[in-house]
Parts: sequence; structure tokens; C-alpha cells
Amino acid sequence: MGKRSGATKSPGAALAALAGAQFTVMLATSIVNVALPRIRAGVGLSDSGTTWVINAYGLAFGALLLAGGRAADLLGRRTVLLTGLALFGAASLAAGLTSSATALIAARAVQGLGAAAIAPAALALVMALFPPGPGRGRALGVWGAVSGAGAAGGVLLGGALTQALGWRWTFHAVAIGAFLALAAAARSVTESGARERGRFDLLGTAAVTLALTSSVWGLTTARRSGWTDARVLGAFALASVLTVALVAVERRHPDPLLPPRLFATGRVAAGNVLMALLGSVWIALFFFLPLYQQQVLGSGPLLTGLGQLPLAAANMLGSTLAPRVSRRIGATATVTGALLTEAAGLLWLSRLGAHGGYVADVLGPSVLIGLGLGVAFVQLTALSVEGVARQDSGLAGGLVNTTRQVGGAIGLAVLTTLAGTVTAHAAAHRPLPDALTAGYRTAFGASAAVLAATALLAAVLTRCGSVPAPAKPAPVGATAAAGATDAAAATVRAR
Repeated sequence: MGKRSGATKSPGAALAALAGAQFTVMLATSIVNVALPRIRAGVGLSDSGTTWVINAYGLAFGALLLAGGRAADLLGRRTVLLTGLALFGAASLAAGLTSSATALIAARAVQGLGAAAIAPAALALVMALFPPGPGRGRALGVWGAVSGAGAAGGVLLGGALTQALGWRWTFHAVAIGAFLALAAAARSVTESGARERGRFDLLGTAAVTLALTSSVWGLTTARRSGWTDARVLGAFALASVLTVALVAVERRHPDPLLPPRLFATGRVAAGNVLMALLGSVWIALFFFLPLYQQQVLGSGPLLTGLGQLPLAAANMLGSTLAPRVSRRIGATATVTGALLTEAAGLLWLSRLGAHGGYVADVLGPSVLIGLGLGVAFVQLTALSVEGVARQDSGLAGGLVNTTRQVGGAIGLAVLTTLAGTVTAHAAAHRPLPDALTAGYRTAFGASAAVLAATALLAAVLTRCGSVPAPAKPAPVGATAAAGATDAAAATVRAR
């Protein structure tokens, strides 16, 4: 392979830059959530269009992550990272300047394309910087913390910016973050080694992208048109045909998008299945909770954002504690317990009231959810890249991000359809706040059930050997401040 990265001269600075890139990607996932009501009024979005402001980003991100990971291995991880950051920043700036609903959704899709290049390349560079052992464990702890902090902190920043400067600044802030991360990475990160040889699987990439797009479009349209609508059935049929085509293409391609060797240990498959299920409720949580706070409790954007601070803090604490807990009780018990803790928080949210309050109804569950999410994300990320060969590190990073994002896009589509159906039925004979609350409660209850089932599945899948237990990370703030060789000791999530 090639010579190790020159970034090893200052791995702390490199890790800080790479973590900053990941934070910005996760920030873009949730920063618009609080601003959605004002974005809708500002550009004239419909109900389905509002959902696509979230899904256009998540779907493009998830559908193209495998391609981004493979491109990173073939073209160079640093090159793909910097290109992705430049595209991501430009698309974010364009989203903040547009006054057209169509152009806004298109810009969000391009944001997702940039993110699909950034995330796998950045994770592969982290893996190259820190070989297996305590150093990599600490780095993954930082990775989990910034991923969760980006998703939860985005709601806070989005609320503050929307109230103080307007919704357009939710996109401008992401653009600024992307360009700052670009400058930091260009200065502190060097290539991780020689480029891999092989051909890019263009047909496989097109098939998986179109299949996922058709599936999510069908799920989203079903909310408005019904499950028996010809367009909905046609979208699902197309997704099925494309999935079959993908399998056929992958079997014949000399360099398939998902080479069988990636799953040789069985650990990668288990980690990605569990991450997909975790992701299916992760993104939906940050979609529904701010809407409940604003549309039912009547909180403004800033107060709604501040209400996410306990969740963000708990998430970072969970990411920090994950390695210590795993060493004491075992990795399987840690993953299972984390998922059950998050499920308990979501079950608590399923008891929300239309005339409740933040302290009584939101604070306690937010802490439980944040703790469980932080621990689960770190452990499942480690599991998903365990034993992967160096030449496939970009692809493995792309895959674990893909499963989280695609799970999130499909989960959001299903849960918004479910919540919308319940709300529409309840609105016929109940006041609007009560009808909205009924929909949100249903979404949170369904999410809790998914995570409880995921915990049971994790108890089985993670017993085949031991889930890697990252070593204890130091506080995240220390990473940003240190800038020294050991800054790795300083979520995706996920996620």
C-alpha cells in the first residue's frame, strides 16, 4: 500500500479537522428542522414539499454514500474530502439564496451529494490515522460525540438563527462551517496512502440510487394519495425491479460497489443492519420533536432550540462513557442496554399531552434518548468497520453512513405517513393541537417499538465474537483545544 499519511505528524489537528467536517454534515441534517414552518411560508412549500426539504438531503446523502466511499478509495480520500466540502458549501450557500421551492429542494439534494463524498472519506482518513487499538477507540468516541452533537446542536443553532436572522441563515451557517472545515482539512490532512486500483461501478451506483429514490418517493406520496394509488404502486414496483437489476449487475461487475470480501467476518453486516434500524428513528426524532414544541407547546424557534441542549449534552456524555461501560459489562450488554434506554425515552415521549409542558413531557425523555443514542452510535460504528481491510476503509465508512441515512430517510417517510394519517383522522372530531399530538405520539410509540426490536436483534447478532470496545475518550472540548498528537483522546449519530 502506500506510505502512511503525513498527517500523522499532527494527528490531533487532522482529527479536529475531520471531526469538524463530520459535525458540519450532521448539522445540515437537523439545522433546518426548527425553521421548517418559516421556510414553508418563505418559498411556498406544500406538505409533501416540506418533508422533501429533509428527505432530499437525507436520500441523496444515503443513496450516494457507497459511491462516495468507493470514489475515496479509487481517487484518493483527501481529494474526495476536499471536493465534497467545496460542493457542500456551495450548495448550502445556494439553498440560502433561493426563493423557489424547487430550487431549494434541488440545492438540498446537491448538499446530500457533497455530504456523501465527505463522510466516508473523512472516516477512512480517521481509520488510517489511528490503527486498531486504544487510539482508534478514542478517535471513534470523538466521532460519535461530534455526530450526535451536530444532529442535536443543529436544532439549537437553527432556532437561534431563525429567530434572530431569518431561516436563510440556517443554510448560510452550514456553508460557513463547510468552508472553514475545507480550509482546516487542506492545511492539516494529507493523503492516507496510495490509491486503490479498480473500476467504478457506475451501473450499480445508478441502480441503488434510483431504487432508494423510488422507495422513499412512494412512501412519501402514500401519505397524500393512499397506498393503492397507481403512482405509489408503480414507484414500489420500479424499486423492486431496480433492486433485482442491482443484484445482477453486482454479480457480474469485476469491482462491485459492495464486494463480498467486505462481509467476510460477518461483523460488518451485523453492524450495518443495526445501524439502519437505529437510523430509522434517529432523523425522525429531530423532525417530530421540534414540531411538537412549536406547533403544540407554542415555543418559538430559539426556545425550541434551547430545549435540545439536554439531549445534545446527554448524547455527548453517552459517547464518552461508551468505552468504559463496554469494558465493565461487555459489548453486547452495552449495545442492547443503550438501545433499550433510547426506546424507553421514546416510549415516554409517546405519552405527550396537547396541554403539557417542556419540563414535564420533554426534558426527561430527551436525556434518556441522548444517553442511549450516544452509546449505541459509538459501538455500532466500531462494529461496522471491524476487521475491514485498508483498501476497503472508504467503502466501509460509506456503507455504515449509508445504512444510517437510508434507514433515516425510509423511517422518516414511514413515520410521517403514519403520523399524518392519525392526525388527519383525529382532526375530524378533535381540536388541531390534540390531533397533532395524537400523530406525534403515534410516531414516537412506533419508534420505541422499532428500537426495542432492534435491541433484541442486537443481543443475538453481537454475540458472534465481541463488539470492539473503543477506549475512553477525553472530553470533546479538549480535542478542539489540544491540537497535539493525542487530541484523539479528547456520534451517526447514529446519526
